[in-house]
Amino acid sequence: MSENFPLQKLLDLAQERTDDAARRLGELIGAEKEDGRKLSLLREYRDEYQARFMEAARLGIGPDEWRNFSAFIGKLDEAIEQQEKIVEAARGRTAAGQQAWLSERNRMKAFDTLSQRHQKQVLRKEARKDQQMTDEHAAKRGRDREDD
Repeated sequence: MSENFPLQKLLDLAQERTDDAARRLGELIGAEKEDGRKLSLLREYRDEYQARFMEAARLGIGPDEWRNFSAFIGKLDEAIEQQEKIVEAARGRTAAGQQAWLSERNRMKAFDTLSQRHQKQVLRKEARKDQQMTDEHAAKRGRDREDD
């Protein structure tokens, strides 16, 4: 009968925490990509609006239209700046999530290494016991032949 690994509950918990950290990291990566996508869309929209403004200015626009274009481009620049901060914060959360996952994975690997060592020790002990039983059986058979 094989001996149970005394730290099996800790190994199971470490595996669970590693899985949770991996799931969380995946969510953080997805959120970072989404935030980056929004930033790209804002930049594209700003470039398109800037091009329209330049075309309208080339064709001639009044002061009110000029102010409206300029104000809206200013609002887009503010939105881009805010979204850049959001993306930077998301990158930080993703990096922290990656570190958390690595930490959990390393902890789980340590327990797994201990588990493997324990299993090898149990197998060696069982092999020695089997060998001892075989030796005893062979010795008994040898004594029984001598008695004949």
